[in-house]
Parts: sequence; C-alpha cells; structure tokens
Amino acid sequence: MIVDDEPLAIEVIKSHLENVPDLELAATCKNALEASEVLKSKDIDLMFLDIHMPEISGIDFLRSLENPPLVVFTTAYSDYAVEGFELDAIDYLLKPISEDRFLKAVSKAREYFSLKHEGEVEQTEIEDEHIFVKANQKLVKIGYKEVYYIEAFADYVKIYIPEKRIVTLQTMKKMENKLPPELFCRIHRSFIVGLKHVSAFSSSEVEVNGVKLPIGKNYKHEFLDRMKSRNTL
Repeated sequence: MIVDDEPLAIEVIKSHLENVPDLELAATCKNALEASEVLKSKDIDLMFLDIHMPEISGIDFLRSLENPPLVVFTTAYSDYAVEGFELDAIDYLLKPISEDRFLKAVSKAREYFSLKHEGEVEQTEIEDEHIFVKANQKLVKIGYKEVYYIEAFADYVKIYIPEKRIVTLQTMKKMENKLPPELFCRIHRSFIVGLKHVSAFSSSEVEVNGVKLPIGKNYKHEFLDRMKSRNTL
C-alpha cells in the first residue's frame, strides 16, 4: 500500500513497483484516514508511508496502529530519520526516490518478512565465553570474541562474525543487556561493536572489520571514554 498526499510521489513508487513482480499494489491512499480504512479491510504486508501529510502525519498514524504492517517511510525531509527508526520502520527513503534505493528498501522488507514467518521464537542462553541464540530453528553458539558488531533490524538483530551473519529474534536493548560490557559497547541505536575488533575510530564513526559504522550523539561520550580506558593514545 502507498500512502502519500502527492500524486507524483505515488506515481514514482508505482513505477518502481513495476520492476518488483512479487509485490502487488493493493491500494493507494491520499491520507491517514483513507489508509486506516484500507487496513481494516485488507491484509497489507508492506506500506510505503509519507511522513508529511495533512491532518495526521505518517509518524502519528503509525503510532496509532496496534498491529501495523512493515513500513518504509518516504519523505522529502531527512530530519525525521531517527524518529522513524524508533518506530521500527524497515527503511527511510528520501524523495526523489531512485529505483536503486527503492529496491534496497524492498529487499530489506522481504528479508524481514521471511524471518517473521519462519516461526522463530526468542531464545538465548548465556555462558562465560559465549552465547547461544536461536536462528534457523536451532540454537547457535557464538563466542563473544568472534563478534565484530551487531546491527538492529526492527525486532531482530544481525550478528556479524567471521565469514557469516546470524539473524535472531531479539531486540537491541535485550541483546545489549545480555552482552559482557567489558567486551562490547553500544555506539548507535542501531549498532553494538565488539571492542577488540575496532581497528579505527573518530568522534563520528567506528571502523570494524573494514566496515564503517556511525556513532550516535547519545552514545559518543561513553564510547570515546571506553576507548581511552583501553590505553589508546
């Protein structure tokens, strides 16, 4: 479903959807009230939701939904990215939306949709040197010192270790609470890093295993203090 008060924006998304044969456009709506009526009558898996709309914003509309579909926010303004991700939006697309960026958002939504329907249940076992997490219908052992970094993915997390990535049903906050703080540090609302794998850092980003990760302003001071305490110059 597309929810946007701009006809041109709707046409752009409809055009991009033509290149994604496994997505069926169920409805287009000009405002939140129309969208609410559609959600009462149809099972919607994915909603492209504009933030700036008359009367009720996309953010307020999403907050009002008890069981929302997967959401990709669309907007001409970058100011709302943090607020959007706080509502567990799959992605945040800035207008004008390029086809390449649109397809990346669809790929994220498809991955999340598949995970959600695998019947995963949240399950974690903690030991001194490792943690067991539920993934692919089994408990997988992960050594703490193996973990490069962890990325939030709605109500899942992606755990990056040598040569693979493990996805498990777990909120970022719960995962953070289960990790030994001497080995890990939250650097952003979407990232936790394994401190031993940090190869370079500045006040705005961290490099781990060749990947550059942003540092959120609310996490910067703690991270920099932690790194200073690890005998950095």
